[in-house]
Amino acid sequence: MRFINPLFIVTVIVPTLLAISYFGILASDVYVSESRFVVRAPSKGTVSPISAVLGQAGIGGGGVADGNDSVGQYVLSRRALEEANHDNFVVNAFTDEDIFVIDRFGGLTGSSQEQLFNYFIGKVAIAQGLSSQVMTLRVSAFDPVQARELNLRLLIQSEELVNSLSERARRDSLTDAQSQVDEVTQMARLARIELAQFRGSEGIVDPEQQSLAGLQMIGKLQDELIATKTQLRQLQTYTPQASQIPFLRTQVSALESEIASAREELTGGSQSLSSAMARYQELVANSEFAEQQLAISLASLQEAQTEALRKRAYVERISDPSLPDYPEQPRRIRSILATLVMGLLAWGVLSMLMIGVREHRD
Repeated sequence: MRFINPLFIVTVIVPTLLAISYFGILASDVYVSESRFVVRAPSKGTVSPISAVLGQAGIGGGGVADGNDSVGQYVLSRRALEEANHDNFVVNAFTDEDIFVIDRFGGLTGSSQEQLFNYFIGKVAIAQGLSSQVMTLRVSAFDPVQARELNLRLLIQSEELVNSLSERARRDSLTDAQSQVDEVTQMARLARIELAQFRGSEGIVDPEQQSLAGLQMIGKLQDELIATKTQLRQLQTYTPQASQIPFLRTQVSALESEIASAREELTGGSQSLSSAMARYQELVANSEFAEQQLAISLASLQEAQTEALRKRAYVERISDPSLPDYPEQPRRIRSILATLVMGLLAWGVLSMLMIGVREHRD
């Protein structure tokens, strides 16, 4: 051993022996369970409230990508860990005494929630295919059954999350549409009440019809006045002493007074029929507008109900979590050889540096 370069011992032999000890003997087998799925989420064709959660609305490519991204973020979140570990399954799976102390959770480090989360995300990986929207969830554990169970839990939790958020978005959409209907319904009701109160206070059912009737009456009175004046003029011309002349004069005065009164009622001050008709037309317009808004709101509510039933986000499984029949990690021989090669490279580089230093001193 004394003929062996100490640098070679430090950089090659010792690391290689440690690698052989760890990877060849001590390191615990790691099993990887894999599942594949895709999130069918509303697409960008129609905007809907689920866009706050999974992206856009409608089934399509854009919604799939956004839904996958949401689930991917959830799987690597503290919430996912808390839900999967509600019965201490995660902690028990990674603190078993059969696991080598370096690989075990809390073996060389603490066991706080933050450290558990960091350990957890090191055992979970989720990725999206380059040419498809299929997500691949890989979970590592030291027991094949536990690896599949943890993968299954995360997959079920993701399904529940998407269903919950989809239902919440659907409910919010319907609530907004129903609130709009309720608001417009109240507006239409108040408009009808105001119109009815106006009719009751004014004693007028339809000012337009009454105005038309008033104009027709004035027209008849004017015709009668013209006929009476004509008759009076003829009597005054041909029989000035006729006894009918005073009566006709009285009738002319009465007709003129009645016409003036009718005109005053139609076009007079604030209490006239024309003033009432202006207010009536305003109230009718308000009522008709409210009814139109109500019809639009009801149509929107019906459309929202139809869309809510048709467009739902959900997780579609491509493959269920697998039960691994052999450990994928550690790759013992590859790791030992990699350590040996790295040691040889380090030894070679350091040897060249030391030779250069010696030559420089000489």
